[in-house]
Amino acid sequence: MVHEMIGPSRERMLWHGVVEEYRSFLPITDKTPVITLGEGRTPLIHARELSSIKSADVYLKYEGANPTGSFKDRGMTLAISKAAEEGSQTVVCASTGNTSASAAAYAAKAGMTCVVLIPEGYIALGKLAQALIYGAKVLQIKGNFDQALQIVRELGDNSEKVTVVNSINPYRIEGQKTGAFEIIDTLGRVPDYHFIPVGNAGNITAYWKGYKEYFRDGISSSLPKMMGFQAAGAAPIVLGHVVEHPETIATAIRIGNPASWESAVKAKEESGGVISSVTDNEILEAYRFLAAKESVFCEPASAASVAGLLKTSVPPGSTVVCVLTGHGLKDPDAAISQISVPDAVDATYDAIAKELGI
Repeated sequence: MVHEMIGPSRERMLWHGVVEEYRSFLPITDKTPVITLGEGRTPLIHARELSSIKSADVYLKYEGANPTGSFKDRGMTLAISKAAEEGSQTVVCASTGNTSASAAAYAAKAGMTCVVLIPEGYIALGKLAQALIYGAKVLQIKGNFDQALQIVRELGDNSEKVTVVNSINPYRIEGQKTGAFEIIDTLGRVPDYHFIPVGNAGNITAYWKGYKEYFRDGISSSLPKMMGFQAAGAAPIVLGHVVEHPETIATAIRIGNPASWESAVKAKEESGGVISSVTDNEILEAYRFLAAKESVFCEPASAASVAGLLKTSVPPGSTVVCVLTGHGLKDPDAAISQISVPDAVDATYDAIAKELGI
């Protein structure tokens, strides 16, 4: 299948990353050292099969094309830049994977030490490998993400030399809102519906903030409905209470007490959208569908947005954007679990022809 790609609305010889591109919308000054890996400007892919199924105009915002393979880079470039401006030498985060990879990469670029706390046995190996190869000090704790985040908060509160770069850091949200700017700049209009996975809930918060700022400044003339989807085994916002032991194959959104809970609910309510849940089976079905039918390989958590779309009615002719938050190679074990590894055959023409039925 050949992808249809929407071209950028503004021609540019060289991309300098989201901070320089959207400087006027971000809390930076001439004194801010910009720490960038060229993040942003990720593809907006027209999804033909999904468009046909939903009788809508569906696009996939593929954040797996960012430098460390996830949307986290958008916020991390700004968080690390501001940490450098403030003279911080150490950054710390709790992570289910993508945050650790991004923090480690940008900290290395800035010459900082990066400390990562992860839940023991609950991080995809692709993400753990990234954090380690970038040089982060990774500590596994005998607890879940929410417990790790609580410890990280305490580290930040008790030391002026340590900067927390989880999404409780407001600069993370500021950087991540640039995804909304890119969608409008590229598409040339605001989507009617914006479908997005919800874990720690910073991303739905950030996109809504970005959409509102473009609307406020008259760059756009409408706002989308924000459609957030949690994994059913880790759906505290949907259930209305903290989930003590969240469980889902979608490790990136396996969070039982989201840091941005209130702002996510506000985004839903202000936009007239929803925050609902999808099962692991629905996530995996969407995961396989995206690869086989749209030729897009994302990690399971990313597919929650498309799983949500597949079970949601949208008016015919609607413009829909689904955010795919991370690359499929972030979680190779999940991919391997969904395929059959072929057996070896003899290295002869006859053996191959027999297998192919020629």
